Amino acid sequence: MADPSRERAVPDDQDPLPYAASAAAAAAPPPIPPVTQGARDRTGLGILLMCATSLIFAVQDAFSRVLGSEYPPVLIVMLRYWVFALFVIALVSRQPGGLRRAIRTRRPKTQILRGAILVIEATIMIEAFVRLGLVGTHAIFTAYPLLVAALSGPILGEKVGWRRWTAIGVGFVGILIILRPGRTPLNLGAGMAFACALLFAVYGLLTRHVSRDDPAQVSFFWTGIAGAVTVTILGIREWEWLAPADWIWMALLCACGIASHWLLIRAYELAEASALQPFAYTQLVWVSVIGVTVFAEVLHLNVAIGAAIVVAAGLFTLWRARQKSIDAGRS
Repeated sequence: MADPSRERAVPDDQDPLPYAASAAAAAAPPPIPPVTQGARDRTGLGILLMCATSLIFAVQDAFSRVLGSEYPPVLIVMLRYWVFALFVIALVSRQPGGLRRAIRTRRPKTQILRGAILVIEATIMIEAFVRLGLVGTHAIFTAYPLLVAALSGPILGEKVGWRRWTAIGVGFVGILIILRPGRTPLNLGAGMAFACALLFAVYGLLTRHVSRDDPAQVSFFWTGIAGAVTVTILGIREWEWLAPADWIWMALLCACGIASHWLLIRAYELAEASALQPFAYTQLVWVSVIGVTVFAEVLHLNVAIGAAIVVAAGLFTLWRARQKSIDAGRS
């Protein structure tokens, strides 16, 4: 891992958030060192690591669906967060200033809110997996970058131009193609998937908001700790012992969580976020393969077409945001 003394806050236009908040992973801005001149020619390796991370996120969601069909989703998230909190403490302890620095935040209420929102999103996501399946849930969840663009105005006061508004509109046409309102009964899981996209969009915008005052090290710490405390308060009443075989699934889930976050951090050490973000969409491909082959889900034509439209619109909004940042830097 690169020298942690070069840790920095993540710029607004480079939030290192994967396309999807895997229900098994507490996505957060990890304490990422900047890409150095010598590492710029390693963008290809960074992209490869991002694709591997997306694959692990998809496998995590498969484990979450298996466990979520047998146990309360909040219990699965609670156990997952306990391990994630230990990982965060261990990782942040190695950063400059250690835990003492990570605890100091200028926006404690917002940091706690971020952690709570991500816990609620992860819990609802598992329930959506069980009700709607991996393929349908992720197809709808891909709308989250569009919601980020749409909400960046009222939440952050950013200006959203007509091009991005057009992309947002096109993306929601894709959502309608997926849902086919009036032709198919509305599945509660579809509403949950969209609610997850909305919650994760708000989480992403709040992450951008706190990055103005807190370095990434602080946000990463508060996401794990505030999330673990929140989910414990919500889920401890649902405690039950897992069957012996299911502890194996839970152990694999936690192991994947640690591996995915470590790979995500490594990917952002090697390449700029703008180069990596499009490849985070490969999670949708992996999820579709797992859903069809493992869970016997059906990838309907309208879902494939609608998801392709939403992804294209999301990539366009990411590109426009990047261009806006570049233009602002030149002025």
